[in-house]
Amino acid sequence: MPLSALLLVLIAALIHATWNLILKKAGAEPVTFSWLAATGGAVAIAPFALTLYFDEMIALGAAQWVAVIASGLLHVFYFIVLQTGYRKGDLSVVYPVARGVGPLLSALAAILFLGESASPPAILGLALVVAGTFTIAGGFAMLRGNWSDRTRAGLLWGAATGLLIAGYTVNDGRAVRLLGVAPLLFYWLSDSARSLMLLPAVMRRRAQLRVTLKSAWRPALAVALLSPVGYILVLQAMTIAPVSLVAPAREVSMLIAAFLGAKLLSEGELLRRLAGAALIALGVACLSMAG
Repeated sequence: MPLSALLLVLIAALIHATWNLILKKAGAEPVTFSWLAATGGAVAIAPFALTLYFDEMIALGAAQWVAVIASGLLHVFYFIVLQTGYRKGDLSVVYPVARGVGPLLSALAAILFLGESASPPAILGLALVVAGTFTIAGGFAMLRGNWSDRTRAGLLWGAATGLLIAGYTVNDGRAVRLLGVAPLLFYWLSDSARSLMLLPAVMRRRAQLRVTLKSAWRPALAVALLSPVGYILVLQAMTIAPVSLVAPAREVSMLIAAFLGAKLLSEGELLRRLAGAALIALGVACLSMAG
């Protein structure tokens, strides 16, 4: 993986772990919070997207617009499922399971359906990243069924989130890498599509929207600004490095999440989480040598 792509991914990982912590602590109703975040992000990005890429947007073909709509729909479910997981489970379970299932499936799909090759270092790096995320989530103890209701909920919702991560990663990577849509333009169109798709449901939740605005407008604004920046950096990385390498390399965010969970949420289990983080660091090192 080129150094420039790796740096983009590392910065994005820091941003990603930060806004997930904010999302977890907010504990807001998923639909209205997701709409506020999507709408806020779309409004913030609009001047830049329209100024820089208006002509390109007008020239988009059917394949590009299908990718935009698919991305918007996948992100609608992604944010709602992720928020539901954070309300019913713990960050230290939902986050690593989601980030472990996602890159595994997205990397395999990129290799199988996007024609990307997998070198031995890439395969080893992917295996180490996935092993590290599951170590942080509980390791082999998870397989013996020794978990609480919150842990079980975290596993289920985390796995569902991972499936959606795999879906939007491959779709969005194809859009910017093979269909040639500029990352900033693509994210803005996807965010706008998500906002429009959620609008009918939000209109049926006007009372809840007022509650969410009053209690969680600050975290919604933070997610609205941080989430686009982090993901646009990832999309940019996908234009200069294979999706099968970028997707798992993003999971270095587990290093950051393990630290934030231990220090700010008092979730404990530092030794296990540090062991998982070490596996992830080794995996990222392997991935950086694979491209």
